[in-house]
Amino acid sequence: MSAWEYILLFGSVVLGGGIALVFPIKTRQTLQLVLSFSGAYILGIIVLHLMPSVFSGSNPQTAGLWVLGGFFAQIILEQLSAGLEHGHIHAPHKITIGFVVSVLLGLSVHAFIEGMPLSYYKSYLESHAHAHHSGHVHYLIGIILHHIPAAFALVNLLLLSSLDKRWVWCCLLIFSAMSPSGAFLAGSISISSQFQTGILAFAMGSLLHIATVILFEMDGSSHMHLSVKRLVAILLGIGASLLTLL
Repeated sequence: MSAWEYILLFGSVVLGGGIALVFPIKTRQTLQLVLSFSGAYILGIIVLHLMPSVFSGSNPQTAGLWVLGGFFAQIILEQLSAGLEHGHIHAPHKITIGFVVSVLLGLSVHAFIEGMPLSYYKSYLESHAHAHHSGHVHYLIGIILHHIPAAFALVNLLLLSSLDKRWVWCCLLIFSAMSPSGAFLAGSISISSQFQTGILAFAMGSLLHIATVILFEMDGSSHMHLSVKRLVAILLGIGASLLTLL
């Protein structure tokens, strides 16, 4: 993983949270549209790239178990993060240290795991189902598109909880560093090909859970209603993922 990828991964999350500090959210509609686009894009790259690569090995059943592990692990992590990964911003009446630690822990563990495959993703694709495909940044873009609104939601939640801005910045920087840290750790140690597949499959299961929750969550006005704007955002996200095949 090159230096510019580390900088982009870290800086984009800081930017997402920094925007929330300058322009605190007034309505959830804009955040919903961004999340719908990112959720659709993530689902697209999962189906088009991650699944073919993960299940192209000699033991697809084991890979499937890793995917299920990541899917259900994300359910547990979201009990800690209060669902910030898919835009839920519910500030408690009185903030506690335990609440801040819980939210930050849930987001950070998820981001750390997602970042680990970045250290070997390019070489992994070259040796698996996508050996013919020259591009590899779609996974990096997916993480960035997912983390920017998550950072935005995190900062808004902490601001609504009346947390001092110095601590808000501290939490944001910790979250921003998690995916780069995961990539750096995975790149610093020797990981077998089989375990590389397991980590990627686990991260994929986690992302699959987040993407499906985002896409199946209807507009707040009606459980069965999907606005035209959200539908357009979803279609644009899918379209963007299809461009990664070119």
